[in-house]
Amino acid sequence: MTRPRGDRSGRARSLSRRLALQALYQWQMTGQSLPELRNQYACDEGYAEVDPEYFQQLLQGVVEDSTALDAMIGEWLDRPVAQLDPVEHAVLLLGVEELRMHVEVPYKVVLNECVELTKKFGATDGHKFINAVLDRAARQLRATEQQATARRSPGK
Repeated sequence: MTRPRGDRSGRARSLSRRLALQALYQWQMTGQSLPELRNQYACDEGYAEVDPEYFQQLLQGVVEDSTALDAMIGEWLDRPVAQLDPVEHAVLLLGVEELRMHVEVPYKVVLNECVELTKKFGATDGHKFINAVLDRAARQLRATEQQATARRSPGK
């Protein structure tokens, strides 16, 4: 059974994040324009399985607002943004963009997805770093959601 291209299932969004991460890594390495990246990744064989609207929102949000995102990320780091590994940098850009602009996605989902992407594509223990930084980001960007979650699960 073929999934409709606009499917917003968790799997389609996960695949959108993965493809967006690959495109953002390439963008960092090559400086390609947003239209070039969109066109290239729309031709990817896995594109039929993604939520294309979500993929494009993530990619466009990061590329167009990377300076502001880097400034935010810099607040939660123990080193300059310029010293980040390119994969970790791309994951953080993606995660912070999703935390701030896609409040319909629970923050725990964003953190988990970014940790899993880092486990797959990043350095051996990079996922621990990503989890710590995005947890700090979520405390600021999703404070109300975190407080509500804490009230629902006392003792944690």
